[in-house]
Parts: sequence; structure tokens; C-alpha cells
Amino acid sequence: NTKSGIALLYNEETNNTYDVCLKLTKEVLTIQKLDVVCTSGSESQVNHRTVVLRRQATGGLGLSIKVSSIQLDMNVACFIYMRLSFISLYHSQSLSLAICINLPRSRQVHLLRTAGDEVTITVRYLREVPSFLKLPLGSPGPDHSRVSSPLFDSGVHLNGNGNNTAPSPPSPSANEPKYEKRWLDAVSLPLLMARVSRYKAGKDKLRFNCFEVFALDGASTNILQFCTAAESTDWLQAISTNINDLTQENVSPFLNIRGLVGSSCECIVHMGWACECPEGSAPGRSSTFKFLALRGPYFYIFKSPPISAADWGQAETTYNLYEVLFKVHKLWMAEDCWLQARLYLGLEHSPEQDTESLCFSILVGHGQSHTFRVELATDLAIWEKSFQRAVFLEVQRIQSKSYMCSSQGNVLCFTIDFASGFTCSESTSKTILWRYKFSQLKGSSDDGKTRVKLLFKNPESKQIEMKELEFANLTAVLHCIHSFIAAKVASMDPLFMCSQSFLGNYTNS
Repeated sequence: NTKSGIALLYNEETNNTYDVCLKLTKEVLTIQKLDVVCTSGSESQVNHRTVVLRRQATGGLGLSIKVSSIQLDMNVACFIYMRLSFISLYHSQSLSLAICINLPRSRQVHLLRTAGDEVTITVRYLREVPSFLKLPLGSPGPDHSRVSSPLFDSGVHLNGNGNNTAPSPPSPSANEPKYEKRWLDAVSLPLLMARVSRYKAGKDKLRFNCFEVFALDGASTNILQFCTAAESTDWLQAISTNINDLTQENVSPFLNIRGLVGSSCECIVHMGWACECPEGSAPGRSSTFKFLALRGPYFYIFKSPPISAADWGQAETTYNLYEVLFKVHKLWMAEDCWLQARLYLGLEHSPEQDTESLCFSILVGHGQSHTFRVELATDLAIWEKSFQRAVFLEVQRIQSKSYMCSSQGNVLCFTIDFASGFTCSESTSKTILWRYKFSQLKGSSDDGKTRVKLLFKNPESKQIEMKELEFANLTAVLHCIHSFIAAKVASMDPLFMCSQSFLGNYTNS
């Protein structure tokens, strides 16, 4: 299905905004800009002229660039359309020059300043430039009888008087070229591994009614603006959905590792972009986009997506899944109902909501953590479900995990087993000191450093028994306990077990 609509494209470098037409397909987002095409007749070289501007000691070339127009200090005017060179629609009496160039203003100024003492501009003659500029989209050539123009409407007149009628041109010849305004493709962004952002680059300030789309190669749409926040969210949701679907469908050929991902231990559960937020309010630190992946035993953090088998070894950070705790920062809904409701009411987010309402944290060993922000509540739902599934699969695969610990000066081995629960044994003789099922764990407390107290209920005496242990990396052990208990509970939930084939299954076969 193709989605299309009109938006505004804002270029921060040139500070220009103009209408564009958006076309969204499953694989590509296309931006179309209004352009002029010759539909009939011939564009004879006779219609092309050359204008030479000579640089003066004072005043330079006699023109200045002002955002979307060039003001001439002489009785020469051109409508310039630039691709590889200056090609214009020429009229000899107008007083201003409207410029339509897809170049930053700084680049335009640089070209003119460094062009030498003489600047030669190729121009193309058109009898009725003002009327032509007034053409609606898809209309034929100008109506020579009574059409006014933007130049007339703004008080600048071709004939030097105040009449709002264009001068009568000679009757057009049969072979004279005819033109139409049409939407032509300007930018096509492939959506595979692309990302979207509603936030200003490197900042936590949310744009209202706006977002950008970035392709894998770094190409960008610039800022897309919409009339309402609801329309902006609708487009953002549609584009994000296509990006996620493409990732799911193309992960095998894109990564080129079919041979490596055949086994369940290499299952790719989910991957995609998220914005990592700096911890606290440390000065000089800004948010940066990271590519996250849940694959096999690990949670990966990349600076850019892995496109080959070797890239998987170049991750910025890698964590064992069973020692990672996923935490959503705030209450959210499975769909974007809450967000949509606020947007339809025109309510902007508070600064706190901007930075935390769609965030999750990855808590890892030694109390370290990473905080990531996503664009939509649906993205947050996908990441939470994907983490649940990835951890469940990893616990099912390893079945048990042992950690060295100490108690009252004795070196012990503490084992978490999916089938039997908790076991503590001597490290050398392997003699089992005590064993409890998961259901017998009734509570715990720790000092936040190395020591933890585990409270178990004795099934025979019904008394609570406390076991105090000390670990080198207490946080990792607590997260592992949480992962095994969560997996055990999930294995007893029919709904969870039935949904496994639908929860972001990025397996490769």
C-alpha cells in the first residue's frame, strides 16, 4: 500500500520552508518537489540568452541574495532554475529575481563571490514569466489574457505602473514550448535500517508537529512539518511500522550470515535504533543514536547497524542477557492512545515527559545502566516484549548458571537452575549445603554492594530461613535470579507460550 500527502520541508541551514509531496511505500519514502517541465513544443537554442554581470569596485555584481530571492540593482530580471548551471526564464524589465536553487544560501554566496570579475548566466526566454509563475499544479501554459502574478501582487510591476494586468505579448507560435508544474521525485530514502527522530539533533527538546527520517547511509529528509500533531504522529507511525517490518523481513540477506544464524542460540529476536540519553545532566554530553540488537545470548549496542558477520564482533558494548534487567521508566500504553489524545488536544509535552515518557533502561552488572528513548509507545511495547522473549529463550538454552560466593569465610558455589531452583554447595567437595525451589523464595535484601540475604520458607517447618551470601558482582547475580524466575513464571503462562511465534521473531532459516 502507498500512503501519500502534503507536508512542509524545512531546511535548517537555509531557513527555507516549502511544500513537498510525500509518498510512502513499503521500502522507500519519496519526497517530491514542485517543478516545471516542458510538455510540448521545442526549447530552441534561440530562446537561450547570455547575461554577463561585471563586478564593480563598489557594489560587486550589483545583486544580493536574500533567502528565497535575489534583488538586482539593474533593470534585468531572471527566474533562475539551477541544476548544473544557471538556467533561467528571462524577462528584460522586471525589478527582482526569484531564485529556485537547491543549494544552501552560503553556497550560493560563495559561488557568486568566487566567480571572478565577470559572471555569465545562461537564461531562457519566456514571454510571460509572471503569469507562468501563477500556474496551478498540472495546468498548461500561461493564460495571456488576464492572469496577475506574484510580482504584480507584491506591488512590483513589469511596465512600471500600478495596473494589475500583464502586458499583452505577441501571439504565441505553434512550436513554442508549453510548460506544466508537476510533482517530481527529489529525494528517495530507503527505509531498511532507517531511523526517525522527533527531537532536535543532540538535544532532548521535542519538535512539535515535526520529525526527520535518516537512511542507513546518513541521508536525511531534513525536517518534515505537518499541519497538526495528529497528522505528524500518523506519518511517524506509518514510517516506523515500515522500518520495523523491513528489518524483520530482510535481516538474513542484509546481515549475510545465514550460516551463522541457523541455530537457536543465534536467534535474532529484535533490533533497531534508539536514542541513548546521557546519565544525569552532565554538561557537554548529548543524546546519541545507537543501534540495539537482541541476538542469541547477548544484548548488543552498536554505533551503526552490523552489515556483515564480522561487524557483530565490533559492538560498542555487549552484555549477557540473563544478567540484564529491562525497566520501563514510566507508565505507558500498548498503543499510542494516550499520546494521540494529548496531540489531538494540542497539549505539548512537559520537559520531563519529553525525556522520560518513552524511555527504558538496561540495568547491568556493578550498578551500571544505559537509558534509551524511543519515538512511539508502540516501539516501547515491542522492545519490552522482545526483551521478555530473548531472556526466556536464553534461560531455556543455558538451563542453569553458577556463581562463586562466600559465607562466613567459606567459599561456596551458588547455582540457579531452571528445573530445581536454588542450590548452594561447597566449591571443592561439591557437597550440597541447601536447596530451595523458586516458589520457596519469599524475599530478599542487600546492602547495594556485595551482600544479600535470601529468605526461604521451609516446606516442612513453615519457618522462614535466611541465607546470607557475598558475591563479587552482586547486581549481576540478582538480575540472573530475576531472569530465571521470570522465565519460570512465563513457562507456566499459556498466553505467553502461545505468543512466542509472534513476538518479533527475527529468526533466520
